[in-house]
Amino acid sequence: MLTKEQNDLLTLTGPGTPGGEFMRRYWMPALMAEELPEPDCAPVRVKLLGERLVAFRDSKGRIGLLDEFCAHRRASLWLGRNEECGLRCVYHGWKYDVEGNCVDMMNEPEEHQFTSKIHIKAYPTVELGGLIWAYMGPKSKMPPPPKFEWTQMPPTHRHLTKTWEECNWLQALEGGLDTSHAPIMHRRLRPELAVGGISPASFFARGKAPVVEVEPTDYGYTYAGIRELAGEDKIFVRAYHYVMPFTQIRPAQFSGDDQYKTMIAGHYWVPMDDENCMVYNWRYSYGPDPLTEDQRYDDAAGPENTLIDQGYRKKRNKDNSWLIDRQAQKTLTFTGIKGINTQDHAVQESMGPIVDRSLEHLGPADKAIISLRQMLLRGVKTVQEGGDPPGLGESYYWLRAAEKVLPKDADWRTELADDLYEQAMTAAGSLP
Repeated sequence: MLTKEQNDLLTLTGPGTPGGEFMRRYWMPALMAEELPEPDCAPVRVKLLGERLVAFRDSKGRIGLLDEFCAHRRASLWLGRNEECGLRCVYHGWKYDVEGNCVDMMNEPEEHQFTSKIHIKAYPTVELGGLIWAYMGPKSKMPPPPKFEWTQMPPTHRHLTKTWEECNWLQALEGGLDTSHAPIMHRRLRPELAVGGISPASFFARGKAPVVEVEPTDYGYTYAGIRELAGEDKIFVRAYHYVMPFTQIRPAQFSGDDQYKTMIAGHYWVPMDDENCMVYNWRYSYGPDPLTEDQRYDDAAGPENTLIDQGYRKKRNKDNSWLIDRQAQKTLTFTGIKGINTQDHAVQESMGPIVDRSLEHLGPADKAIISLRQMLLRGVKTVQEGGDPPGLGESYYWLRAAEKVLPKDADWRTELADDLYEQAMTAAGSLP
């Protein structure tokens, strides 16, 4: 459990808060590149860490991420005209370039313009893997670009979606890092059912309750759920990475199915404000074959499941009780809610906008959650004291996740080392 003061440190990320200053030291996903498909296209609203911003792609293809509001009379630049290398406010015609510089004032005679005195907030961006990333911290402290392995893959070998989750970023992240819930909440009740979830025949579901082990690293930690297989002298190990501050890297599936052998997946849980986050869902293949349509399917965030014109809100959301089907809950799936990601969002959103962690009762299965909170609290304190938080280097670039059945007495750290680290470190020379 956390005290109220500790909970506030980790969940409140607006401008000037300790948690917000900590988060601003990292590159953060701001929007997908496809939302700005061409030069001079329509601008897009973006909300990050409690700040209302607007993104646009100028005539030369450069990305601007600016304060949403014009410096003149505070009209929204989302209404603006994207024209001739700048975004022009429709109210009085003040125009801004991608760096936030005012370059023209239509309502002022040329001899009275004072454009050189006007500048609005603008954040650096980088476009990687079909994702536009923003850095909101001190420019002198900007870390290397976020070149996760998936961002270096060709479009044929990667897939990216996003979904608005209506709760604080931390409880969403903690749900993603929690391995013990998965074969319970996500289980299918019969192996032949062609609906989302974990089959009771899979290694993941056949194993006993997991022993969770966490290995700290310079980027966050590696962790594993180790499940003894009932009636066998073997264990099933599912190993993940947590990368500061909001990234999980995981095996693509829960079954060991051959079609997912070269696939890795993950999420970023990015704070929009204190009560909402945007979840970026990605997966990729590091093998020679591109992703198939089945492998690209996203049970929560695909266009058939997401209200894109409503800010990427889920069609199955808290206002319609996630379309829970109580009859299906009795016979088909453990929750009666369609889709693994939606099941996760439902329980996390059900806790309320910001969960009160002082009321929790944690156990050994929560070791990854406990380690996460300790690392984040240390990171916030480090930034408060003027230092650099962990995870700003390049050591996470070629991480992969893995799952495998091993002899009962095997050391998973040794057995999975190549899958988690060494093979990935050499992948740069063998990209498809």
